[in-house]
Amino acid sequence: MTPTLRRPSPVLFALRFVYALICVWLIVALLRPSPGLPSLVDQHPIIAFCVLFLITQIVPVVDVLVPKKRIEIISSIYFGLVVGVLLVYLLVRVLDPVLTGLMVDPYYIRIIEMLLFLSIPYACTSLLLQTKDEFRFVIPYVEFSRELKGNRPLVIDSSALIDGRIADLVETRIIDSQLVVPQFVLREVQEVADSADRMRRTRGRRGLEVLSKLQSSSHADVRVRENARDDPQGLSVDQRLVDVAKRMGGRVVTNDFNLSKVAGVQGVEVINLNDVANALKPRYLPGERLRIRILKEGEAAGQGIGYLDDGTMVVCEQANHLIGQDIDIIVTSMLQSSAGRMIFGRQVHATSK
Repeated sequence: MTPTLRRPSPVLFALRFVYALICVWLIVALLRPSPGLPSLVDQHPIIAFCVLFLITQIVPVVDVLVPKKRIEIISSIYFGLVVGVLLVYLLVRVLDPVLTGLMVDPYYIRIIEMLLFLSIPYACTSLLLQTKDEFRFVIPYVEFSRELKGNRPLVIDSSALIDGRIADLVETRIIDSQLVVPQFVLREVQEVADSADRMRRTRGRRGLEVLSKLQSSSHADVRVRENARDDPQGLSVDQRLVDVAKRMGGRVVTNDFNLSKVAGVQGVEVINLNDVANALKPRYLPGERLRIRILKEGEAAGQGIGYLDDGTMVVCEQANHLIGQDIDIIVTSMLQSSAGRMIFGRQVHATSK
């Protein structure tokens, strides 16, 4: 899946343009001839203007080169530096009279202060970057709250992406949780899309299209989670998926029956798309009448198989000779599982005999 470049919004373009104009105006005002102007700047004003203007444009250039920014990373760096510098300032105010009273040489005091100013802000920033998934920092207020505040995230399996129904479910606006797609799941879908088998390649491409649709949807909050250094290695994709969901306190979305069992054993909640689809199908009680077309013979003797509009299989007793015909049946029982739903019935006139 080739990433698409996003054009900057008109407001962002106007902001950068106004910033450049303000920089030009301030630099020109700064370089106006005056008694205190350095001789080097006074003799080469154009060079000085170009150098200062290039320096002021470093931030916009970085802004353009890094279009995809994450607020938690920016906030972690910002608050890490602020908290680190504040802690150093307090430590210096406390240690300075102590070291002076111990007759420590001022040169060594400056070295100690320099080491504190270098190490503590780094330690604070590194700590916040490593725990950004556990705490959220909101500007201008600092909200020390779990990232899972509110609805728990949904970790999407590759089978759910390939299935495609998750995109339709999101469009109904019934899901307001964050959708998380781990990087290794995306890689698995890409490998399926690059398969030599035509059927697998088609399914993989559909999974990529579904992910692209989710990312472009205004009703979905989709995040592709990059692999973390402390993620367990050497495990299967299903085991790594369960581990990610357990770490994030989220739930797994899949239609893989085996993955549902594995996650359930490890205490991770699972949303099986097949269960969701079955729950939304209309209920049929014993004694209700249905009209179906018999399409093929069943496994047991005398059985005829038909399907409802939603794909539910209907097994009709003593109807194997009615293939290709529309008949009325009475529901006798119903079997439902994660694999689907089956309705059993008998032909109306057969029950009346």
